[in-house]
Formats: sequence, C-alpha cells, structure tokens
Amino acid sequence: MHKDTNIQKQVQSFVYHHLSELIQHRNMISDEVENKQKIFDDLKKEVEINLKKSGHAHRIKDNDQFIKDTIEEIIGLGPLKKLLQHENISEIMINGAQEIYVEIGGKIKKTKYHFLDERSLQNVIKRLISHTHRRVDESSPMLDTRLQDGSRINIILPPLSLNGPTITIRKFKPTGFSFLELVASDYMNQRMANYLRFMVEHRKNILVAGGTGSGKTSLLNTLSDRIDPSERIVTIEDAAELNLSQPHVIRLESRPSNTENVGEVTIRDLLKNALRMRPNRIIIGECRSNETLDMLSAMNTGHDGSMSTIHANSPRDALARLETLVLMSGMELPHRAIREQIASAIDVIVFVKRGRDGQRMITQIVEMKGMEEGTIITQDIFFRDQEDAIQDQMFLSSEYPSLQKMGTSS
Repeated sequence: MHKDTNIQKQVQSFVYHHLSELIQHRNMISDEVENKQKIFDDLKKEVEINLKKSGHAHRIKDNDQFIKDTIEEIIGLGPLKKLLQHENISEIMINGAQEIYVEIGGKIKKTKYHFLDERSLQNVIKRLISHTHRRVDESSPMLDTRLQDGSRINIILPPLSLNGPTITIRKFKPTGFSFLELVASDYMNQRMANYLRFMVEHRKNILVAGGTGSGKTSLLNTLSDRIDPSERIVTIEDAAELNLSQPHVIRLESRPSNTENVGEVTIRDLLKNALRMRPNRIIIGECRSNETLDMLSAMNTGHDGSMSTIHANSPRDALARLETLVLMSGMELPHRAIREQIASAIDVIVFVKRGRDGQRMITQIVEMKGMEEGTIITQDIFFRDQEDAIQDQMFLSSEYPSLQKMGTSS
C-alpha cells in the first residue's frame, strides 16, 4: 500500500513538472469563464499523455481522480480546495509541503493531504493571494491578509520558516453566530446573553479579551449584531474579518509598506481618519499597538458604544496591557492619568477562553467601577468557577437595576 502511494506521488510529480513548463509557454491559464472548460480539456489530454509517458499508468488506482487531482494542483489550490470547502474545519495549518493539519471541533488533527513539493506549494500561494495585489517572497517573507471568502491567512516563508512555506488559514462562518447559538453551545448562558445585549444597545464601550483562537472576533461579530441599524459604524482592522449586518458600515483595512518601505497605513492612521468620518460607533478589530491611546480618547469623547479586542490572560491582565500599549504611543503620560483614561473609557470587559477540549466560552464579565488610590476598580458580573459552573453576580451591578428583572427572557 505504502509502495503504491509512493508510485502515485512520483507519477504526479513527473506529470506536474512536465505540464508546468508547458503552461508557462502556452499561457493556458485564464480567468475567463468561457475558457475554463477548454483549459481543463487541454490539460486533461496533456495529463493523459504524460501519464502514459511515465510508464506507470497501470499502477494508478483511479485514473480519472488522478487526472482531476493533478489538474487542481497545476491550476487550482491542490488539496487546499477540499479543506476550504469542508464546513466543519475552522482552521488549516500547512507546515511545509508535506504536512497539513486542521482544527475540527476545537481539536487539531493531521490530515492525509500534502502538496507535491515546495515548488507546487509556492505556486498555490501565488494563486491564493493573487486578488490582494500584495506580494510575499524572500525580500518580504511574511504576509497577513484575507482570502476572497473572508478567511484570514498568514504566510511565512523560508528562511524565516525552517519547515518550508508555512500557511495558517482561519475560516469564518459567513453569517456569524447568533446569541441563540452561543447559548445553545454553552459559550454563555441566557442571562449573560441578556446582559451583553443590554450593554450593546445602551451604548456601553466593550473590550473583548482572550488568548489566540479563543473566539474574540466571533464574539465581536455577535455583539455588533445588536447595534441599531440606523447608526453609522466604522470598522478598522489589519485584515478585514468583521462581517456586520447593518446597512451603514464603513470598512477600513490597514496596509503594510511596499518593497521600497513606503506607503504604510497603520491602524492608528485609520483611526485618526475615522474620527473625521462622523461615526456613531467605531469597532477596532484588535488593539495591539500605539493606536490604543487614540481609541481610548475616542471612547471618552462622544463615540459611546465602541468595541475592540485585545490579547490577554485575564481581565486584569487586559487592563495592564492597555496601559503598556498606551505607553507605546510615545506620549509621556503619568501612569495614573493612563489608568483614569482606561477606567473612564471602558465600561465592560468580556473574557473568553478556549479549554483543553477545544470548547470556547465566556469565563468572566467585569464592569469598570472607577479609580481608588491609583488602582482601577473592577467588579465581577459573571464568572465560571473551577467546576465550570457559571456564578451570577449580577445583583452587584447597581448601575443597571433593570437587568434584575430580565431573568431568562430572550
């Protein structure tokens, strides 16, 4: 069985490299719809010819499938096509040409799929990012962008990646998750959902904190669904992932510098411009640099109901990281002044976590309660204990007494 697999791989490699040269000379690849069938038919003939030339056609179990797979690797996305179409896969990780892992149900598994070689993978990378008009090569070996379906893709090439070309694709559900779905999956309970709906609808500034892959952006999408459709919303992201359903949404995306090291447009640049665009709310995909001070200023000067995410290990850690990011802005502000800005700007921190079993959930919701002796005071509203039971401390939230009567209503 293993020997037959090796023979198939050798034959496919033989056919692939013979046809790659042919394609370069004949210009057989075109985006014109009417030419696609002709291109496929021409390539099919060439694959059949080269399959016979290899002398191993009789060793291939399914010639038709072999021909389709070979053509897909030559002009398509190779094994990536099936993985991108698989609705249960949330993340795809390619560690060089021979290893492809996926995340299904929160767990990472190695697949049987692979690319022929590094050259084939490099060609697929070019086709993946062709619509972005951006480049990734030895002179610029890292790229963070999005695919046409909205999935986020990160690429890092040798010599930075010792495994060979490494790709990470995070897929997103096109329609996002509803509060009902998140309650059903134990991501939150009904009272937590009611509370968060109330906070969004009453224009409270919300920060979603958590680790990598914990579902921060997905939750941000869900929260944004409760924004009034009449409001003008500006979203600002490094790679556009948010998919808001409101009719009046302006989407802004940052831009890295080109090969001449010019043309960069940062999140901070976009945020400063967004303040001149008459937004009702500003949603920043992630706070990660010196734009944090500008975001806090916007929240404190009339843009109530704004939201963002931040990488952190706990709500208290999120506050400390906000303080550090503000210091990165270059403004020489005393620590107390920074903390006062944070305490005044942020109303609620929602902490999300992914457990060892892959289950994503909200583990803590805290409210800001101002300053006391130079320290930001927070108050738990909900938290999950070590037994994974949700502790409801909402009776402590005196600012929103009407929530007491919400119970489990939708």
